[in-house]
Amino acid sequence: MTNGEAGSETDDKRMKLRYAGVCRLCGTDLAARAEAIYERSTKTVRCVECPTDSSVVIETTSDAAIAVGGPAPATTVDVSGVAGSSARREYERRKAKDEERLRQKWGKLGGIAVALSDEKQSTKAWATGAVGEERLGARLDSLASDTIAVLHDRRIPGTKANIDHIAITAAGIWVIDAKRYRGRPELKIEGGILRSRVEKVLVGRRDCTMLVDGVLKQIDLVREVVGDLPVTGALCFVEADWPLMGGAFTTRGVHALWPKRLVKLLVEAEGSVDVSATREALASHFKPA
Repeated sequence: MTNGEAGSETDDKRMKLRYAGVCRLCGTDLAARAEAIYERSTKTVRCVECPTDSSVVIETTSDAAIAVGGPAPATTVDVSGVAGSSARREYERRKAKDEERLRQKWGKLGGIAVALSDEKQSTKAWATGAVGEERLGARLDSLASDTIAVLHDRRIPGTKANIDHIAITAAGIWVIDAKRYRGRPELKIEGGILRSRVEKVLVGRRDCTMLVDGVLKQIDLVREVVGDLPVTGALCFVEADWPLMGGAFTTRGVHALWPKRLVKLLVEAEGSVDVSATREALASHFKPA
């Protein structure tokens, strides 16, 4: 990115993008050379037009933490988290390490080597994942209300792993793993009569069955915090080749679907869960990654 006019926030900078990006708030694609706001703390970008004074924050007092809205005063902290922030940081870390390795190898020609070299696939995968989380996060943030609250990029205590998104609705909690995979998701069933039934999740030719195992583990961790409240898991494939009709499926209780379908399920949910208190309990246990 090239330097440009400083933004109104001390941690933000308005500039023209050197590379294409995605607004972390609304999910809009931002073309190279477009004007945007770069957020140093999260290493993400957002549209110039996107407001930043409507995020949900927690105001700390001597007695309790109370959820409030509007601009954050000096004593408040954002508890919703930033979708894709840890994946974005890991991408930047790996990219810097790859570039430094090239500079050391080529010496004075290091800058040219960096410019001409393609990113390693293992490095690029982190950026791809971050974009998927950011786009889904923006979609989920648009649902925020008295009956739906969302937490993004939450660290699992004692590990380096994270939960992409947690949605709290009046009907219960959703643990959501966002994936930006190409190909058509499908459920493949093997066995059943003479041998044990095995369900596999495929996206194109990629076997993604282990993703279900990961979501189930995250569900168990969330249940330890919320007790008897209903907890549902979802694998949300952001840019997959879903068919025009049908396509979504459930395996071992975990939904495999796309963002619009997920949003529909969240909005239609009805129940009596205390959304505010549940969000506070989850945000306290699963800190931002």
